[in-house]
Amino acid sequence: MRPLIFPVVIWLATLVPASAQDAADAELIGELMAFHGSRAIVSVMTTHCYETTGLDSAYKTASDNWYLRNIGFLDLANRVIERLGGGAEGQQKAAETYGGAEIMSAYNQAGDKDGFCRAFLEQVDSGALDIDKSLPDALAKAQDIAAQ
Repeated sequence: MRPLIFPVVIWLATLVPASAQDAADAELIGELMAFHGSRAIVSVMTTHCYETTGLDSAYKTASDNWYLRNIGFLDLANRVIERLGGGAEGQQKAAETYGGAEIMSAYNQAGDKDGFCRAFLEQVDSGALDIDKSLPDALAKAQDIAAQ
């Protein structure tokens, strides 16, 4: 699942006009927007698997728990993005849309859809898709900026 997040970061960094921030800030804003892409990945896939598995509540619980573990990181990202001058209009929505589309594409390509959902659930439950595990470098940069 981790490789899905890195294309999001690269793509999002291109959405900020060069005149709005310097290149380093634009790249970091893209990385921080990927936090929201991660949220969309978890939300979209847990909802989809919940619906396709006959409403297995484990998926809803996993999504709720992911959110509770990561809300502080999402809030941190938003504060740092604002401190850096804000993202481009629609950039967060674009990150969410891109993340959701990428995970659904991976699901659609999977030969064993039930197996994909079970593996995804395990990743969410284990914390492997948490922001501090999937985007540690961006998180460290955001924490450094917030501490200044």
